[in-house]
Amino acid sequence: MATFVLIHGGGSRGSTFDLLANELRSLGHEVLAPDLPIDEPTGDLSACARAVVELIGDRDGVVVVGHSFGGFVAPLVAAWSDPALLVLMSAQLPAPGETAAEWREASGWEAATRGMDMSDNRATYLHDVPTDLADAELASGRDHCAASMQEPWPLDAWPDVPTRVLAFADDRRIPLEFQRRLARERAGVEADAMPGSHGAYLARPAEVAARLHGYL
Repeated sequence: MATFVLIHGGGSRGSTFDLLANELRSLGHEVLAPDLPIDEPTGDLSACARAVVELIGDRDGVVVVGHSFGGFVAPLVAAWSDPALLVLMSAQLPAPGETAAEWREASGWEAATRGMDMSDNRATYLHDVPTDLADAELASGRDHCAASMQEPWPLDAWPDVPTRVLAFADDRRIPLEFQRRLARERAGVEADAMPGSHGAYLARPAEVAARLHGYL
């Protein structure tokens, strides 16, 4: 089967995907879910992507999946390796030369979410996640240094790799219609949608795994 490479979001770690990884393994897939070096002063976007590419090695049939901030890293991994598929999952999709720090305004995210209260992380990211899982997720956060937020996205264009975008319809962080517009404008694809919050892979791991499996 395939090797799924799961790339986490900002301030997170690979273990956030443990439930999803177990579901994918039950379907016969290999799963890699590394910790990006986001907590290191030298951990810029390129360093994050190079670490993942090195981990992939010479594997074939790779599916690169980026969640949230991982949407900045996953296309670099796809461009610098030879995956079968790139999937952006409730993700920030960058434009050439754009930094992650600039993304909120440049992408239209600020306009799309104006007036929304995002002061409560649990309500914003994990509102459908069971309490014990949400508690563990919130407690496992890491520092996110400035390096990966300040490096301009180094590609000249979207990588020439088959791309899918999976939106979570109940996501309060990356609203559905905003994700759909971003997918069209930046990746040239129509986003698929399924129920769930920004942390749908915690609340609905079997459903997310089925979606990813179905893309093969």
